[in-house]
Amino acid sequence: MITHPQHTPVAQPDPDEERRRIQTARLLAYRDDGPLLAGLRRVTKAGLPPVPAALASLVAVAAIGAAGMLEPGPMLLVPALVMVVLVGPTATRDHLGRFDWLVPPLIRGGEFLAVLLTGITADVPKWLLFVLVYVVGYHTYDTVYRTRQSIWPPAWVFQAGLGWEVRLLLIGAGAALGVATWVVAVLTLYLGVLFAVESVTSWVRLDKASASRAAESDDLEASPEEVQEQATGDAERG
Repeated sequence: MITHPQHTPVAQPDPDEERRRIQTARLLAYRDDGPLLAGLRRVTKAGLPPVPAALASLVAVAAIGAAGMLEPGPMLLVPALVMVVLVGPTATRDHLGRFDWLVPPLIRGGEFLAVLLTGITADVPKWLLFVLVYVVGYHTYDTVYRTRQSIWPPAWVFQAGLGWEVRLLLIGAGAALGVATWVVAVLTLYLGVLFAVESVTSWVRLDKASASRAAESDDLEASPEEVQEQATGDAERG
């Protein structure tokens, strides 16, 4: 008796579930959380609503600066602590709310504002603060541009980049200890090299892969006569 092979049907992913997964992955990438929040995400699933918490942190940091509460000393660590305490617990949420797309820009705005307020109060050169903001901004742009083309940055780059929370804590601690300029300088150099090298390497690798696929496609589309002619030419050159 002849038996026909049984084909096991392949389960197709639910389109809505896949969309939700991609949306969550994108927004988490745009947040640029570091190792501190990655550890929090592994140990708990509970968390604060992302949009209200991120907005509250931005308003709180702005209010601290507007009220003139910042002065040299331990007070310079407060903006970083406010951001971490309010925004940190939102890292475990799935970011599927209607307005959750606002979370990454709110976090980035709070981070940049905290960096500028802390750095200026600690007498860090303004040009150095600008370079740091530019480096982090470039990393954010690169991440957004890649993910919109379904080219995901490697997970390690977010950990190596320290995340917004560790960056703020380092700058705040450095400012509180009176070494903010050195901390910002080292951090800027480190992040600049890391993000630039990783980005350029990834894009070069992608270009090579695209060129290889294009060459393979051309070979498949070539006629037998063209293949024979190319082989003859290669043999004559050899």
